[in-house]
Amino acid sequence: MASPPGRGRDLTSGPILKTLVLFSAPTLASNILQSLNGSINSIWVGQMLGEGALAATANANVVMFLVFAAAFGFGMAATVKIGQAFGARDVLAARRTFGSAVGFCVLLSLVVGSLGWIFAPQLLRAMAAPGETFGLALTYLRVIFVAMPASMVTVMLAMGLRGGGDAATPLKFMILSVVLDVALNPLLIRGFGPVPAMGIAGSALATAIASFVSMIGIVGYVYAKDLPLRLRGAELAWLWPRRDELGYILTKGLPMGAQMLVISAAGIIVIGLVNREGLLVSAAYGAALQLWTYLQMPAMAISAAVSAMAAQAIGAGLNDRLGRITRSGIALNLTVTGLLCALILLFDRPALELFLGAGSPAVDEARHIQFLASWSYLLFGITIVLFGTMRAGGVVWTPLIILSLVLYPVRLGFYYALYPRLGADALWLAFPVSSLVAVALSLWAYRRPEWREKARAVPSEECEEETHADGDTAGRMAPSL
Repeated sequence: MASPPGRGRDLTSGPILKTLVLFSAPTLASNILQSLNGSINSIWVGQMLGEGALAATANANVVMFLVFAAAFGFGMAATVKIGQAFGARDVLAARRTFGSAVGFCVLLSLVVGSLGWIFAPQLLRAMAAPGETFGLALTYLRVIFVAMPASMVTVMLAMGLRGGGDAATPLKFMILSVVLDVALNPLLIRGFGPVPAMGIAGSALATAIASFVSMIGIVGYVYAKDLPLRLRGAELAWLWPRRDELGYILTKGLPMGAQMLVISAAGIIVIGLVNREGLLVSAAYGAALQLWTYLQMPAMAISAAVSAMAAQAIGAGLNDRLGRITRSGIALNLTVTGLLCALILLFDRPALELFLGAGSPAVDEARHIQFLASWSYLLFGITIVLFGTMRAGGVVWTPLIILSLVLYPVRLGFYYALYPRLGADALWLAFPVSSLVAVALSLWAYRRPEWREKARAVPSEECEEETHADGDTAGRMAPSL
């Protein structure tokens, strides 16, 4: 049953590959815009305020990443349950989960934002922020903490909408947020006319304004278009988190958030190992990392789309569709990521010279790193797609355990065992080796039947009861205009 345009997409019927492409494209565009936003803002800060201010934002962003990792986990847990409810044609159950998720997110963001404002100095000291950047980082971080409720609520709203099959609405307001942030940064940093120069506080304020405008816009749009997840009347009481909904969001969300932290910590360890090789190798790796950021985006977007489609299929009881969704996701990832990988390797020199300069000796080293390690992202994509399907069935600890194994004992073990013989190449080769092990372990976990048998988060009895319950027409899959 297809939903009207702009109201979400029924992901339980129709050609799987076409649906997957159309649904993952807006998410991929959102990810690219978010990365470009950060890059452009860094250019504004670096050019207008200098290296100290740029280092200050980098220190603050580390803190914010850790906070948003938790929000990501809770959002993904809510997305899975919302997707299953939509697949079961139970919009009321989807709204109930959505209300609890948003309400919990508001409470959490207010607590974290307040504590962050108070303890920001201690956080920066714990990170050993350099003395010359400490004051700048503190100013920037405190303004960002003020904007945290808007930022976290926007993330939760976007993820909930995607769970319901609507990836277009979050993209619209991501575009609005990015345009505002990029345009306001230089205006508020340097000042213009009656607007005073605010320095680094202006950069943070630009992000805060963009976050609040985006949040207000997306909420207004949901109600103006009467999208399925809007809450009205007695439904607004669902904004106070229910115990059963909150239990699912917490028990599933914490391991998902922990996955982000495991990946982040592994990246920090790798940077430390790279730094031991000297400035030239460090600069080369930094340039390669810039390209890899974009190389991994298709897999992340496809995995999110696979997760939403699989959740709706599970909710609809279409377990035979899961395998086809997963295979289509893997094929799409291999095609898109493979094409990007080939383009990067074919045109790696001009791409790397954008970051290192045409005459830099680090360019050749970066090309060597790319040749040895870039193709590991093809394998990474397979693993992430398999995780996306299992996540739709509520499997959260297995991906966390697999990631922890391959990023630490496997990757670091390979590096330390072969470093005496291969030198720095042991580190670059550790990427594809650990990715191969991740694929093998994730395929083993995916093929086990136990998780499919316990996949459904919305009980079938509850769906049957509420599907036949009396309610207003706006509570159905296609609400009235």
